[in-house]
Amino acid sequence: QVQLVESGGGLVQAGGSLRLSCAGSGRTSSMYVMGWFRQAPGKEREFVAAINWNGRSIDYADSGKDRFTISRNNANLTIYLQMNSLKPDDTAVYYCAAGSVPRSSSQVADYNYWGQGTRVTVSS
Repeated sequence: QVQLVESGGGLVQAGGSLRLSCAGSGRTSSMYVMGWFRQAPGKEREFVAAINWNGRSIDYADSGKDRFTISRNNANLTIYLQMNSLKPDDTAVYYCAAGSVPRSSSQVADYNYWGQGTRVTVSS
């Protein structure tokens, strides 16, 4: 079993920054890929960024390229999402996810475990 706990969300003004963290515990083979998704009110969950186990495979959604950076610390099974130049459109609940595929992935189907989410609100 895998547990994922997100932290770092909050309220920030447009143009500001936040750093999200996701601490994983459990079977490491179930956390080869770890990623971030988000869901805004009234919208479907969407991919944000993902990183594979060795950090050599990373993907970003177009919405976050050049503003978001995903990183990973395997020593404590934690991933991070550094978000800069935040916009009101980034307002959403951000979810951490983990799966056993060996590459980064934007597909919800590749993730077996999900955290409870952390809320990010960007004011204009």
